[in-house]
Amino acid sequence: MPGTATLQIKDEVNLKIAGLELDARRALMKKFEYEVPGARYMPSVKLGRWNGKVSYCSLAGSTFINLLPQIIPILEELNYTIELEDMREYNNTFDFDEITTNTFEDVKWPTGHVCEGQSIELRDYQVEVINQFLSNPQSIQEVATGAGKTIMTAALSKSIEFYGRSIVIVPNKSLVTQTEEDYINLGLDVGVYYGDRKEYFKQHTICTWQSLNILLKNTKRGEADCTIDEFIEGVVCVMVDEVHMAKADALKALLTGVMSHVPIRWGLTGTVPKAEYERMALEVSLGPVINKLSAKELQDQGVLSKCHVNIVQLQDDQEFSNYQAELKHLLSDSKRLDKLAELVDKIKETGNTLVLVDRINAGHALVERLDDAVFVSGGMKVNDRKEEYDEVSTATNKVIIATYGVASTGINIPRIFNLVLIEPGKSFVRVIQSIGRGIRKADDKDFVQIWDLTSSCRFAKRHLTSRKAFYKEANYPFQVEKVDWEAK
Repeated sequence: MPGTATLQIKDEVNLKIAGLELDARRALMKKFEYEVPGARYMPSVKLGRWNGKVSYCSLAGSTFINLLPQIIPILEELNYTIELEDMREYNNTFDFDEITTNTFEDVKWPTGHVCEGQSIELRDYQVEVINQFLSNPQSIQEVATGAGKTIMTAALSKSIEFYGRSIVIVPNKSLVTQTEEDYINLGLDVGVYYGDRKEYFKQHTICTWQSLNILLKNTKRGEADCTIDEFIEGVVCVMVDEVHMAKADALKALLTGVMSHVPIRWGLTGTVPKAEYERMALEVSLGPVINKLSAKELQDQGVLSKCHVNIVQLQDDQEFSNYQAELKHLLSDSKRLDKLAELVDKIKETGNTLVLVDRINAGHALVERLDDAVFVSGGMKVNDRKEEYDEVSTATNKVIIATYGVASTGINIPRIFNLVLIEPGKSFVRVIQSIGRGIRKADDKDFVQIWDLTSSCRFAKRHLTSRKAFYKEANYPFQVEKVDWEAK
């Protein structure tokens, strides 16, 4: 006969279930077990050393607080009596004032800003997102790219100042500086922590998760000028921007480990991952997804540009045994690159064009074939990238080529009239985030053409099927044109 299951709350994230029989522990472990994407290709799986799955509930009963809504019904069904043991040093209660569109009307946009001298006024949808977070201390919201997430983040940091410090984690250096600007615009005491800039003990700190991970390692080695525990002292809120990147094991370890005592945890992203394993990695670290503000909604409100997806499928006859071999051919064959460059050259006649490629070599090859084109890669300095992006504000037929990795976060180029995706693959996050780069609105732009340049080869066709489903889900209209390019 089942006895008592004791739910031991260790901190703001971690939970231990004590008193369960072995069969019950196995059932919970199985319930929260997920296959790791791509695991079947890993040597450890191929050699039979690992089944390629990870469970968010261990056989010993260690799990996460945010899984309780699913765990408790299972324990009740197994006839366990449930007791709660809160082992935290204190219980946090927060009472936030609701934000309105005019909350920051006394603050003016600074010199050089497009709204210079005007009061900072939030949009209705931004207010809704902010207040949703304030009502849910651990939560994630899916907010379309171009909605102004950084100003929302700054408003949230302002709201929690009474209770303590905040840390904002972003995926790259470009977003560090972009976020810092909005914090300064709101008059907040902000510092950054990445690379050579290491500013400690500010009211609000913006950093990359990579920098935090290095700090953690240096702390463990006794090599840190400031330990990570000192760094996060007084922090009551951690926010993760572009939270779809938080599935990285290192960031998850930070959020559920050394930062597990932080009570307020908010995540923003333009795209919540589809894979259950990746989605769960976010939810156990930060909380459930509570709201979605889609690009279509913002397009209908006139905040983002409307778009149309033109799928150009080049008819290729070659067959390959695996995707990587196929992709290598599609992005390296000289004649095919000539054709791709020809298409881009024609597309750019209608305005500034952003071209996204999977591989650096393909970027170099295309830029050699195009006039007035520049290739932006991860090796380019942030300031140099910004200079190229800024040129678009006055250019008419400029072509910027970038890798998907560089463009996935941190690119803000409103005056892009054409977005060209070359073999974008089947990742929902990649495709939707990429399109988000193109649909930002500008004074002379309320529409953008999306060009999906792909192949009739076996794997490319499969991936295109996935992308069509993404386009339908996002309400992006599309049409397909098949081009027998080799016959021309």
